[in-house]
Amino acid sequence: MKKTLTMTLMFVASAAAAHDPIDWNGSEIQVLLNREETGGDMGIFTTRFPGPGGPPRHVHEDAGEALYVMEGSAEFLADGNTFVLGEGEIAFVPKGVDHTFRILEEDGGKLMVIVAPGGFEGFFDATKHLKLPDEIETLNTISAEYGQVFTGPPLEAE
Repeated sequence: MKKTLTMTLMFVASAAAAHDPIDWNGSEIQVLLNREETGGDMGIFTTRFPGPGGPPRHVHEDAGEALYVMEGSAEFLADGNTFVLGEGEIAFVPKGVDHTFRILEEDGGKLMVIVAPGGFEGFFDATKHLKLPDEIETLNTISAEYGQVFTGPPLEAE
């Protein structure tokens, strides 16, 4: 049994390296594991944001989200509360909670994001072709298909 588990882990590890980086609206997204590779349990990706900046406020209606700061620091807003995390720190946002983050450094930062159950990680590939802000309505429609609803502007715009 131990050998089977090892082979399964090796298969998943090699599959994680097979995903090409996605240029998404000025950020680089690297999917490490997707829903199909985890039996639906989770999706894992990294996101490198130019700084300072971050995504608009949003809610994941069907998934919890853990955000681990790999490089730099980030201000988080979750359920009306703000806090700052630095490298090596992590936050968890339960499904249904309004949230966002903003990378604080001028030269950007990097986060690892884990969504459970998986599926949301496919949003970036599904929307990478859109021209924003011109196609915002299309973005909102596709976003809803991935369980995400935008609720407000990014932190720096407030």
